[in-house]
Amino acid sequence: MTDGPGEGLDLAALARALGHEFADPSLLEDAVTHPSLMGLERTPRAARRGGRGPGIAYERLEFLGDRVVGLIVAEWLLERYPEEREGALAKRHASLVRRESLGRVADRIGLGAYLRMSPAEAQSGGRGNRTILGDACEAVIGALYLDAGLDAATRFVRGALAEQIDKPTPPPLDSKTALQEWAQGRGKPLPSYELIDQSGPAHEPVFVVAVRVEGMDPVTGSGSSKRVAEKKAASALLSQVGVQVDD
Repeated sequence: MTDGPGEGLDLAALARALGHEFADPSLLEDAVTHPSLMGLERTPRAARRGGRGPGIAYERLEFLGDRVVGLIVAEWLLERYPEEREGALAKRHASLVRRESLGRVADRIGLGAYLRMSPAEAQSGGRGNRTILGDACEAVIGALYLDAGLDAATRFVRGALAEQIDKPTPPPLDSKTALQEWAQGRGKPLPSYELIDQSGPAHEPVFVVAVRVEGMDPVTGSGSSKRVAEKKAASALLSQVGVQVDD
């Protein structure tokens, strides 16, 4: 029932690409296990709990990794740009921690080839899905942090994002930040977001979010996570007022 890593590939090779030897290799296995496997098999970590439950996918490690990356990048930006104000730093931060940036990191280490997922997910292009790759990259960073602490995670993140942080081009605005600045520039309160629907199976959910700005009709967006749906909604509202953002 499992579509495992490609022939000739093992997680020891992925660990070498990360520059780290895991004391607990099952952390890395959890980090590359897609939610589509939930209920199909148990991971070694679940087996050690007595075989109870469907196994562990990367979602919990993704949750942690997202925060770890955010902290590492924030500290790095303070060091690198000591004269910049908070607003400019926030834009750089948003650009560096976005899924697209982490997807490029995943490409660099060949992460897609190591992902464990259901055959159906793999056949639908899951190994090349940019959202999946970004999420899995965050999970891998979360695994690094749990296995060896902040120093190990920092070494990998700084090495992986070095080319991007050094780019001389101005940092782009993501759609939510752009909408916030557009509203504040017109004396309006901050935009508000509301989850109005969630559907689909656990491994392939669809979220629908409405964004509201004072004096305007609400606009909705949908995506595979609330964060993606919020960005889609913000982008749609910006389009209505003639602002285009490359999100």
